[in-house]
Amino acid sequence: MNSCRRVAAIQDISGLGRCSLTVIIPTLSAMGVQVCPVPTAVLSAHTGYSEFVIRDLTDFIKPTLEHYKKMGTEFDCIYSGFLASAEQIDHCLEFFSAYPDSLKVVDPVMGDDGKSYATYTGELCKRMSELVAVADIITPNITEAAILLGEKYPEMPLLNSEAKSWLVRLSRQGARIVVITSVDLADGGMHTIGYDRESSSFWKIKNDYVKGAHYSGTGDMFTSVLIGSLLKGDSLPIAMNRATAFTELNVKVTHSYHKPWTDGLMLEGQLPWLTSYQQLCDYTNL
Repeated sequence: MNSCRRVAAIQDISGLGRCSLTVIIPTLSAMGVQVCPVPTAVLSAHTGYSEFVIRDLTDFIKPTLEHYKKMGTEFDCIYSGFLASAEQIDHCLEFFSAYPDSLKVVDPVMGDDGKSYATYTGELCKRMSELVAVADIITPNITEAAILLGEKYPEMPLLNSEAKSWLVRLSRQGARIVVITSVDLADGGMHTIGYDRESSSFWKIKNDYVKGAHYSGTGDMFTSVLIGSLLKGDSLPIAMNRATAFTELNVKVTHSYHKPWTDGLMLEGQLPWLTSYQQLCDYTNL
């Protein structure tokens, strides 16, 4: 128990709809990683619902950091996700600065399906690049990758050379490791792609795409498993493989019950898969 890794998760928490902290906490806990939540906002339901109540917790983040510093609390990883205001960028930067030796992971939650989320202003999207610049790892989906690069959302599948270019250009913004999800590649099918600048290695994992299956919280689940795998010593392609496989499992199970996308993934019954820690090797070079 003394070797349990600890992650500070700077994310929102929603009562209805599985996403953000309600996905991150059980997923990483099942992998033997302690999650210390730093809520950016509390919502009655996530923003995909037509109506929701939200309480901005910007004024909670800095005092929380000061308390942790006073106590001498250490973290193996600082993980930021959904942010409720541009001001919260500053507080995330303060967290990263306070723990320079921790793994810094940024899930630049800004949009999906070619559009930014309603709560994400132009200023917030623009300032996201400041977090990306100091991150060790970023995990955008293809929409968020396009926003960060100032590119149009790709209407056609990307060639492998184009995908590599996107990964390298994103890495030049700061992160050593870049993983992009939901990438349609010209050589066939939806993929997760990754790049490690230190080893100059490119990876891809083909996703078993389920038509019509689109759920909230999939990005939170993917990044959480990726973090848990890397903290346990997995290589990048194996961590990507594990994150992809667990997310696919949950998508397929949830889809079979015809649940609305707003409910999120039915992860509760699938958590034991994470404890089996199967060795996976479905990745290939990009």
